[in-house]
Amino acid sequence: MFFNPFKNRLPEPDEALAGRPEPAFAVPERHTVLGNPLLGPYPEGLEIADFAMGCFWGAERVFWQREGVWTTLVGYQGGHTPNPTYEEACSGHTGHTEAVRVVYDPAVVTHAELLRLFWESHDPTQGFRQGNDRGTQYRSAIHTHSPVQQAEAEASREAYRKVLGTAGHGDVTTEILPAADRPFYPAEGYHQQYLDKNPDGYCGIGGTGVSCPVGIAPAEG
Repeated sequence: MFFNPFKNRLPEPDEALAGRPEPAFAVPERHTVLGNPLLGPYPEGLEIADFAMGCFWGAERVFWQREGVWTTLVGYQGGHTPNPTYEEACSGHTGHTEAVRVVYDPAVVTHAELLRLFWESHDPTQGFRQGNDRGTQYRSAIHTHSPVQQAEAEASREAYRKVLGTAGHGDVTTEILPAADRPFYPAEGYHQQYLDKNPDGYCGIGGTGVSCPVGIAPAEG
């Protein structure tokens, strides 16, 4: 039976797939639910946040349902392989996790509120899995776009770590890294807004039931 070591550990840069200089596929122009463009540049005043919390199909829906979110798109982030395909990311040989890019209006929804939605919508203590989904591509991560986002994300992790521990859960394994060091590569068109196109499709997203003491907005699913 074939054993894949990269389902249980991240590859080093020299172990990762080479990838390609340009994407291997086109990305649809507009969001099927929100109607706005998927790819930038985005209107002035909007901000970007990147989250990984398991299978990106369900994770994306969590965010597009939030008031103040202008567009969302799913992709691959946090690894070494440029412009990967879904099959490559699932192999574990890219180091990427399945991620959601959230473009939002901070006058309507704050980054802190998005962080609360992130924490409450998945279990950030599971390492290289989320529920029944196993592999390094399902790990929990936040990729930040400013020092303010970085500070807020780190503070929220510490706050949630404490309440999760009190509730009997394990330690938080979520990575928090600057997005500038971790490029976001959009996924194939059929993954974009997958659960809008396939309402009865698989969604492995589920939280711990423990409230996060960050922001003021309740989690939605």
